[in-house]
Amino acid sequence: MILIEDIFDRHGLAALREAAAALPFEDGAASAGRLARQVKRNAQAGPGPARDAVVAQVEAALLRHPVFAAAARPKAFARILISRYGPGQAYGAHVDDALMQGARTDLSFTLALTPPEDYEGGALVIQDRVESRGFRLNAGELVLYPSDTLHEVQPVTTGERMAIVGWVTSWIRSPQHRDILFDLDTAIAAEEAGAGDREQLSRLARTRSNLLRLWAE
Repeated sequence: MILIEDIFDRHGLAALREAAAALPFEDGAASAGRLARQVKRNAQAGPGPARDAVVAQVEAALLRHPVFAAAARPKAFARILISRYGPGQAYGAHVDDALMQGARTDLSFTLALTPPEDYEGGALVIQDRVESRGFRLNAGELVLYPSDTLHEVQPVTTGERMAIVGWVTSWIRSPQHRDILFDLDTAIAAEEAGAGDREQLSRLARTRSNLLRLWAE
C-alpha cells in the first residue's frame, strides 16, 4: 500500500471536487459484480460527457505523477468511478473483480475529494494476512493498493464522503517485480538529486531498463 498526497494542488483539487459534486448520481450497485452487489450501498456518477471530463482529468494527473507512475507502472485504467456515500451507506467486505471491461485489474486506488471532518465513519479498511488498516484520507490524498485484497468502506454515519476510485492494469503483472522496480526508481532519483556518480547512475538505469524488458507485458 502506498499513500500519495499531492496528486492535485489546492486549486486543482477544489475545481475537481466542484465538478464531481455537480454530476448526476445513480445507484452504485449497478457497477458491482454479483457478490459485491449484495454489500454495496452508495451512489456513483452516471455516464455522460461531464463525468468523462472529470475522469480524463484524473487520468492525466495520475499518469504525470512520478510516484504513482513508479508504483503502478500503468498500462491502462481498467475503470474509474466517482463515488458518494451519505448517512447509512457503506460498501461491505469484498474483493474487486479481476477483470473489468476486458482489462485485468492489478491495482486499486481511492482518491479522497472530501476532508474527513466533513463526515463521520466511512473509513476505507484494507485487510492483509496480518491486520486490517483503516484509512480516513485527507482531501487530495490517494491510497494505492493491490486489487486482490479484501477491503470495505465502513458506514458513513453523518455528512457525505465523496471519492474517486479506480483500477489499474499494470505493465508489470507481478507485485514483487513492481516493488523491485519502485526501489530502483527511488535509488535512481536519489542519485540524480545528489549529483551522484554518473557511472553508478547509468548502471542502475540500465538494470531498470533490462528488468522492464524482461517483465513488461
